[in-house]
Formats: sequence, C-alpha cells, structure tokens
Amino acid sequence: MSKKKYNSPAGIKKNDEIELYIEDVNSFGSGVGKYNGMAVFVPLTAVGDRIVCRIVKVQKSYAYGIISKFIGYSDVREDRGCGIYSKCGGCVFRHISYNEECRIKEKAVRDAFYRVSGVDELPGFEFIGAYDDATDRYRNKAQFPLSQTADGRVYAGFFATHSHRCIECEDCRLLPQIFSEIVAECLLLINAHRLTAYNEETHKGLLRHIFLRRGHHSGEIMLAFVATAQNDRLSSIAEELCRKFPDIKSVMLNINPDSTNVILGDKSMLLAGEEHITDIMCGKKIRLSLHSFYQVNTPQAERLYAKALEYAAPRGDEELIDLYCGAGTIGLSMAGSIGHLTGVEIVLQAIENAKANAHENGIEADFICADAGKAAKMFSDKGVSPDIIVTDPPRKGCDNDTLENIIKISPEKLIMISCNPQTGARDIKYLCENGYSLIKAAAVDLYPGTAHVECVVLMSRDKA
Repeated sequence: MSKKKYNSPAGIKKNDEIELYIEDVNSFGSGVGKYNGMAVFVPLTAVGDRIVCRIVKVQKSYAYGIISKFIGYSDVREDRGCGIYSKCGGCVFRHISYNEECRIKEKAVRDAFYRVSGVDELPGFEFIGAYDDATDRYRNKAQFPLSQTADGRVYAGFFATHSHRCIECEDCRLLPQIFSEIVAECLLLINAHRLTAYNEETHKGLLRHIFLRRGHHSGEIMLAFVATAQNDRLSSIAEELCRKFPDIKSVMLNINPDSTNVILGDKSMLLAGEEHITDIMCGKKIRLSLHSFYQVNTPQAERLYAKALEYAAPRGDEELIDLYCGAGTIGLSMAGSIGHLTGVEIVLQAIENAKANAHENGIEADFICADAGKAAKMFSDKGVSPDIIVTDPPRKGCDNDTLENIIKISPEKLIMISCNPQTGARDIKYLCENGYSLIKAAAVDLYPGTAHVECVVLMSRDKA
C-alpha cells in the first residue's frame, strides 16, 4: 500500500528548501517554525535561529525539515561537547544552554497538563533542574548495542533514531568515564576471542548488548553480556574484566535469542562475582539485580523522592501502598515516616530485591509480586483502605483497572510520579473526574540533554 501524499495548503512539498524562523521548541526537542501558516518541525534548532531547511516529509497540517544552512543563530545556542549527539538519537538539547533546556521542559509539562487535563495553572508548581547543574556523567546505567564492521571488528555504540543502525560511540558524555573504559576493554577481549555481534537484519551472531549499572554512592558496578546463546569464552572474559576493574562486583550473562526490540531476555546466569550490586538511595541500602528498575540519575531521584515525601506529609502511623514499586526505593525512602508499607511490582526479581532491601535496612514491609491493576482490585475487594498510595508507572501510565480500583480504595492522599507528562496528565484528568483534586505539582529533570522529564503530583480525595 502506497503512503498517502498530501497537497500542502502552505504550498510546500518534499525536498523543497524554505527559509524559516524558529519560534518555539516542542516536547520532543524539535524547533518549530511557520511557513504560510503551516508548522514545520526541524530537529537541532533553537528559538531565534534563522535557517534554510529542506522539507523531508509533508503531512496534512504540518511538515518536517532538516537544516540546510543557517542564516542567523539563536542567542541560546551553546556547544555542550559531544560530536555524535545529532546522529545517535540520545540527546536532543546539547546545542542549547541548560537554562533554555529547563525552560523548554517546564513549558512542555505545563502544556501537557493544559491540553490533556485542562489545567490552566498547576498549583504550587516548581521545576527542579539538575543538582549543581550536573548535566553530564549522571547516568548510572547504560545498554550498548553491538555491531560489526565488514572486516569483522565488533564495536559498541547506540542506535540512530528510529533505526537499528548502530552509531559507534567511544565515550558518551551522559555516562561515567569508567563505563567507556570497561566497554573498550570488553571490545578488545571480544575481538581477541573472535566473538560475533548480533545482526538485527539477518538475526545471526552472538552478542547483542553490553549492559552496565553502577551504584552512584557505592561505586559498585554490574556488567552483563546480552547474547543469543551461552558461550564458554565469556566466562574467561568476565574473570579478566574483574581483575582489571576491581569495582566490577557482578558479571552476568543474559540470554535473549528472540527477534525482538526487548533488550533483556528472561534467562540470566552468573559469570563472575555476585548476582547483585548495592547502592544507597535516600539513606537506605539498596540491592540491585539485572532486571531491577532503578532511576538512572541518583541525585535527582533522591530529590524527586524527597518531594514525594514532602507531598505525602505523613504523621507517622499511615498505611502506604507503593504501586509499581520496583526494588522498593520510593516506599522504603518513606518507611521511617509512616506506619506500614506494602509494595506491588510485577517483576519477580525486583520484588525479591525489595524484600532484601527492607530486611537489610531493618524495615518491616510487605511486597507482593502482581500486576498493579490486579493488586489494586485485590485490595479493593478485601476492603483495604490505605491512607496514602504512591504510583510510579512506566511511560504508558496507569491502566484503567489500576485507576478504577484506586478510586474504589479511596486513599486520602495519592502521590503520582510519571516519566511521561502526557500519560501522567491523562491519568490525573481521570482521577479529577472521579473524586480527586490536584493539590501540588513539580517537575524534576532526571535526564539533562534528553527530551525526557519526570513529574510528581499530590492529589487529595474530595471531601463529601
């Protein structure tokens, strides 16, 4: 089936070159200009840029372009030091100042709530930028896809936007320097042992990804090879890496033989060290396994969780349910201020981590391995009535079962954390239509350089 072609009312078509003034930037990081009334989106531009752009796609009411040349430059342009960000698809804001990036993200959050929830003004809203303006080297986790040159050399990098084309990267500025050193050594050993990289098109080859996770406070490192099958040579590679890098406390092999975009498979085995590493989050010792969810920017996550605790304002005797609890970090950060904690998470390994984390910190808590919606229904059916519920769902937000049963459970306070302002605003709108009011809201930038931003809101049950 051929793709639909539009006759643009603005009089532009694919491959046209037009002059454009960038007057705004959208939530995906693309600059926005108007041509004969039609919006044209151009990546890697800034408010105030004057450009000539080539049109690469035309839709009914908007178009996409790429920069052909600059006529004039924006005052907010700033080189934040990466040679490949325009290719790898990770960062979209490395060409502008961090202050401008924060302005764009704050506007994106406000716009999302206005468009989706109909909220004109977010009560008590604040935007919390990077701690001490630490916009580089903040990520505690990375997953490097592997690829192979025509002569058989395996290399690591990141997939270009909307593709399986691997852009080679020797040092990502978002990652600790030690990650680059470990990956470089991994590649030396992989190539010395003549191991192959997985090919996304032919579905042949052994090694798919190198996974790294580092405790921000502890410095402990977990390394995992994601492969299509076992290979004995990976064990000797693991032992050599542990000898060279003493901070590596765990080396895992994860088996993923499927033709899928999902990075980690279900089966994992230990190659060297232990099956977990530990870190400190909000003063609590946290055990992390390969599948554990853990916020990638620890200092900013601690500020996010502190804001959630501030919103909860517990008296000390409340019952708190933490839905989508992961390794238990949010609930455990509040444990000393509440009466009892129950956490819910669908990933069994994460629940095992959460239980171990509670025990390690001397906290009595219950953790249930279940889907959030089904667990919320179980609580509702049993007449469980917590004072506070905390939710931190994936980017798709809460499903209808979860929201409906939260409403039935009817906690006095609801703290909602969201990594996607659009779905967060959607869920909040539903709750506001069913007995809750939005009391406070904040955005916390856990992902400088990228288009992502985290939100936290306080909702309160309306008084009858």
